[in-house]
Amino acid sequence: MSSRDRGANVVESHDGEAGALGPRAAWAMLAEHVPDGIAVIDSNGLFVQVNAAGAALCARPADDLAGTPAPFELAQCFSADTLKLLDDGATEQVCVWTPVAGQRREFAYRTRPLPGDPSMTVVAFRDVSAERQRQRRVAAIARSSVKLASEGSITATLDALAGEVLQADALAGVQILTLDESGQGLQIMGSAGFRRWPDFFHRIMECRERGAVLAMIDALEQGEPVVVPDRWASIRQDPSWEPLHEYLGELEWDWFASVPLIIRGRSAGVLNAFFEPGQVVGHPTMEFLLAMAEQAAVAVDYVSLLQNERELARREERQRLARDLHDSIVQQVFSIGMQAKSLGVLGARGESVPAASVRRIAEEVGVLSKTVLADLRAMVHELRPAASTQLGLEEAVRAFAESTGNRTGLRFSVIAGAGLDRIAPEMAEDVYRIVAEAIHNVVKHAEAESVTICLSVREHALAVTVADDGSGVRATDAEGQGPARGYGLVSMGERAERWGGTVRVRPRSAGGTSVRAVVPLPDLVPHTALSEPERPDEPREDPTP
Repeated sequence: MSSRDRGANVVESHDGEAGALGPRAAWAMLAEHVPDGIAVIDSNGLFVQVNAAGAALCARPADDLAGTPAPFELAQCFSADTLKLLDDGATEQVCVWTPVAGQRREFAYRTRPLPGDPSMTVVAFRDVSAERQRQRRVAAIARSSVKLASEGSITATLDALAGEVLQADALAGVQILTLDESGQGLQIMGSAGFRRWPDFFHRIMECRERGAVLAMIDALEQGEPVVVPDRWASIRQDPSWEPLHEYLGELEWDWFASVPLIIRGRSAGVLNAFFEPGQVVGHPTMEFLLAMAEQAAVAVDYVSLLQNERELARREERQRLARDLHDSIVQQVFSIGMQAKSLGVLGARGESVPAASVRRIAEEVGVLSKTVLADLRAMVHELRPAASTQLGLEEAVRAFAESTGNRTGLRFSVIAGAGLDRIAPEMAEDVYRIVAEAIHNVVKHAEAESVTICLSVREHALAVTVADDGSGVRATDAEGQGPARGYGLVSMGERAERWGGTVRVRPRSAGGTSVRAVVPLPDLVPHTALSEPERPDEPREDPTP
C-alpha cells in the first residue's frame, strides 16, 4: 500500500461519515477545522467561502460574509509593512479588518490562485493584532527617545510624543498637560487628535464653575493613574460639561485615562488618553501609557534643566557685560577728568585762556559725558531686562526704544495691542531679547533712519514685528548664513523655539528689513481653582477628564 493510500485511509477512518464521503470530502473537512482562517475570494475581492476559523476571526457568521468585500489585497506581491520593526522579510501581507464599529483586527495573510480556476484566490490568514500592537508600542517608545535627544521645542516634542501614543494604540485623542512655572496651573503643551481651541481654558473653567470634576486633577494630586470607563456617555448627559460637549464630541471615544508625569517623586503634569469605542484599558495598555508618560516627564525635566543652564549663562553674560561696560565707562570718565585737569592747568598760568581751547575741551567733555550716559542707560536695559519685563512687555520695549533712540538718533514708533498683560515674565523676557537683538542689528547694519515695532496678541499667539527703512537684508543673512547676522538670528530663533514659536526675516517691498516673531500662548487651567475640596452635602460624580 502506498503512503498516499495509507494517508487517505487514516483520514477516512477518523470518521465514519468521512469514510463514506471519500478522500476529497475528508480533506474539505480538514480545511473547515484547521486553526487558521481560510477563505476563497473571487476576482472582485468578495468572500465566496470561509472556514469556521476564518468566520471566528472575522467575528461574523460565514453565511453573512459571503458576497461581502474582503480586506485582502489579491495582488501577488509583498506590501511593505509601514511598521518595519522586527521585519524578517516574510512573504505575508497585513491588512486591517473592522467587523463592527470600535473593533479593529489586523490579519497577516498569504494568497494563492485556486487550481483550475484563476478567477478565484485562496487566502490563509491569522490574527496578529496583539503582536503588531506590541511592536508599535516598542517602536513608539524608541522613536520618542530619539525625539527627546533632538533640539526641538518642548511643544513640538510633546506634540510628537502625543502623536506616537495616538498611532501606537489607535486612540481617539491624547493630551499632555504640564504645571506652569508657579505650580498653580496646568497648560496644554502637547496634543494629538484634537484641534486647537483658543478658548479651551475658558470653557473648562465654565465647566468647573458648573460643578464638573476633572479626573486629571485626581491623577495629578494622587500621583497615580486614573481610569474612567464609559466616560463620554456620562459627560454627554451631564449638563455641567455642556460648554465642552462640542469640543469633546468631535472625537469618537468612550473610556478615559489620565496618567501623571512624575519628576523626582513629584507630579509635574498629566497624560490624558481618550479611547475609541470598544477599546478597554487593560494591564498592557496601562504599562504603555506609563512608559510614554515617563518619556514626557523626561522631556519636561530636560527643558527645566536646560532653562536653568540658560539662566546661569544669562547671569554670566550679564556679569561679562557689566565688566566690559564698567571698563568702558571708567575710561571715558578718566578722559573727562583729564580734560578737566587740562582746564585747571590752563587757568593756573594766570594768563588769558584762548577761547578756542576752552571750546574744544568743552566739546570733548560734552561728547564723553553723553557717551557715558548712553552706555549707562544701555547697561540698565541690557543687564536687567527681567526687572523691566516684570512691569510689562510693552513698557520694557518702549523704554529700550527710547534709550536706543537717544543714543543713536533713530526714530522709533511702538504700536502695542491689547492682551500683552497676559504674557508671563519669563516669556516676556525672551520676546524682549528678540526685539533687542533685532534693534541691535538695525543699529549695527541697516543704516536706517526709523524703526517701527508692533506688538499684538491674535489667534492665541503673540506676534512681534520690528521693521526698519534701512539698506535691506541679503538673502544669505535672512537665512542665517551671513557672517554679520548669523549669530543674532540663531539666538532669536532659539528664544522663540523655546516657546514653540518662529522667527522670520524678510526684506520689505518699500525698502528695509522686517523681523517677525510669532509665539503661541499656552492654554492655562488653574490647578488650585480646579481642585477645591468638595462640600459634604454635594455627592461626588465619577472623575472626568
